[in-house]
Amino acid sequence: MYQDPVIAASAELVAAARETNIHIDPPRMTAQEKEDLLKTYHPDYREDQFEVLRVGPSKGQKVPRELAALLQGRSRISPSMDLRKADYETDVLVIGGGGAGASAAIEAHQAGAKVMVVTKLRMGDANTMMAEGGIQAADKPGDSPAQHFLDAYGGGHFAAQKDLLAKLVTEAPEAIQWLSNLGVEFDKAPDGTMITTHGGGTSRKRMHAAKDYSGAEIMRTLRDEVINRGIPVIDFTSAVELLLDESGRCAGAVLMNMETRELLIARAKTVVLATGGAGRLHYQGFPTSNHYGATADGLVLGYRAGARLLYPDTLQYHPTGAAFPAQIFGALVTEKVRSVGAMLINAKGQAFMNPLETRDVSAAAIIRECSDRGNGVKTPAGYAVWLDTPMIERKHGPGTIEKRIPAMMRMFGKYGIDIRKEPILVYPTLHYQNGGLKISVDGQSDVENLFVAGEAVGGIHGRNRLMGNSLLDIIVFGRSAGRHAAAKAAGVTPGRAALSHVEAFHAALDQAGVDTGVVSPKLLPTYNSLGKDF
Repeated sequence: MYQDPVIAASAELVAAARETNIHIDPPRMTAQEKEDLLKTYHPDYREDQFEVLRVGPSKGQKVPRELAALLQGRSRISPSMDLRKADYETDVLVIGGGGAGASAAIEAHQAGAKVMVVTKLRMGDANTMMAEGGIQAADKPGDSPAQHFLDAYGGGHFAAQKDLLAKLVTEAPEAIQWLSNLGVEFDKAPDGTMITTHGGGTSRKRMHAAKDYSGAEIMRTLRDEVINRGIPVIDFTSAVELLLDESGRCAGAVLMNMETRELLIARAKTVVLATGGAGRLHYQGFPTSNHYGATADGLVLGYRAGARLLYPDTLQYHPTGAAFPAQIFGALVTEKVRSVGAMLINAKGQAFMNPLETRDVSAAAIIRECSDRGNGVKTPAGYAVWLDTPMIERKHGPGTIEKRIPAMMRMFGKYGIDIRKEPILVYPTLHYQNGGLKISVDGQSDVENLFVAGEAVGGIHGRNRLMGNSLLDIIVFGRSAGRHAAAKAAGVTPGRAALSHVEAFHAALDQAGVDTGVVSPKLLPTYNSLGKDF
């Protein structure tokens, strides 16, 4: 039960209006209404929170201020360090232990390459593990990859790279089958048919899920496959710089042991960057749903080596992050809660928007409700709106919440909130990095032999991502990067590894008079009172 009298009083208004709201179907916004809403309230449109890059391959592009400091920061290591002795040698070096990295490692190994994975924390400590709602694939009658493409292309504001998006949607059904064959336990009807639901911005029910543990179930399965194949995984080891040979081809990486800070050299014929997102940079002071290590490492490493960025100015703020209690502030409240029947309700008990608008529109609408309209619920951390979870069982019967979204029920239950009986407070949380490194359809960046997969990639989703397409892209593009990296490695004669690109980048910073005062990559977020980075 809510003890705060203001919160409790508002919760009573929500309960009183539930029987009315449950029959309301708020209209979808028009294209013009969405555009006006986003420009006025979405954080991506706050020009004072962005900075134009002055150095590097994407010079002239704007990026979040926090990211600009890292992209134009100084290396953690000396460009003159001795690289003659290699601590590791492999065909394919995978940097990152999440879903994309694991998928790449599995496919590269399947192709016959010698593979090694290095990961900053442990295998599976990644945003993949924290994804809840599901994974999209058009594999049911009445649906098609073409329809999936149209939904995602429109949802991304018609900005996605068409060849990448086409690959995503056409390979989606096979990706689901691959995961199922590996052992992922998707939700199924008694006859064995996979259960699918809607997500925000989808015109068909194509969301496959494992209750609301979808990412954890996928990551569990991928991690087991990596281990069962005997692929070496070096835990608690970060890549702090990429190595290039005399021809400018990627030739490995400098690694740092996160416990001892010892520097290690890994030589490789090809490299797959699968380092994930950037939520722990807390752009504009937002809370985040991201795991502890999400600090944009891959963008920094790739950029310094010469890889261009695509859409680095666009982030996804998930509309429903937990806003109360403080212990779970910013934690993801999966979109599946809305897809199974909950509605967004303001402090006055009013349903103020269609629950299945796209994420950027939903986030902007909540921010508007809490700011200009004055309809937010006052919490210790600011303002929030209600997500009326008791509606779910009013619509679908008792037991639905425990069956379909048990993780949500348990997360709030730890703090005395029974989401079957009480609504929950939500506010947008920094969730996904829409922009990233530019890749070709085979996953290769501008730097030869450097492949990129997962959230470190830009362009797949355009300027906004639909629910379920992230778990999909880590599988489709992770697998693809692994296959292509292995094939490319088969024909590579290793050159002499060097760090001359780092020296050149430092010289460019000096020439431009840029001094951000930081070293990068950041590696871990800063929460200590001294404000010092790792």
